Amino acid sequence: MSPRDLAEAALAAVAAGAGEVLVSPRTPCGRQSLSPRVVGPVLDAMRSTGVSVPLSVPVSVESEPDPAGRLERVRSWTVLPDRAEVGFAQAGAVELAEALLARGVAVDAVVPLGGPGGPAGPEPMARFLAWPVRSPGRVRLAVELAAADPALVAGLRGLPPVAVVLYGREAAAWPVLRLAARCGTGARTGVGDVLHLPDGRPARSNAELVAAAREQLARHSPVTAASR
Repeated sequence: MSPRDLAEAALAAVAAGAGEVLVSPRTPCGRQSLSPRVVGPVLDAMRSTGVSVPLSVPVSVESEPDPAGRLERVRSWTVLPDRAEVGFAQAGAVELAEALLARGVAVDAVVPLGGPGGPAGPEPMARFLAWPVRSPGRVRLAVELAAADPALVAGLRGLPPVAVVLYGREAAAWPVLRLAARCGTGARTGVGDVLHLPDGRPARSNAELVAAAREQLARHSPVTAASR
């Protein structure tokens, strides 16, 4: 969990085909943190060791439970990520997203969908839809699907003109990734979402998951299918 360890893991994931890296900066005892004294060294270590893809950091209740505290932390950063994840199920999401954009950090608005009323109910999507996105080119909608249900994706049509990333966790991870390939949206994978490969074998690293994801995306994308 040291900055050096995270940088080495990121380099391996990029070599396997990752186009971006989402990293959770942690204290020496393993707790997620938004402190500039924790976030800065992690980002510096990644960039100084040659991680050249965009770097993203989750700004979550796990790192800072208090909405005002999250805002304060983001405004105190001395080294900035390229992007930040903001969970729209959490209080103060819109204010936090605006603060990040004001600092030049692009935003992934995380919204859960699926299950009985969605894992967090309908409020996160309603909160996102009520947000007047003024910089659509710097905002993505990151949708966590409880299941690979095409009807849920169809319901995303007509939303604000922002890019969409689909992902699932655990049993839903690979089916949702294949759905993302068919729909032409962005996709993601990593040990924070899933610990097994598509064939059920335990994954040994993020790099192994990324390599498997690239293969699945190529196999299931409409363009690849049409070219066969």
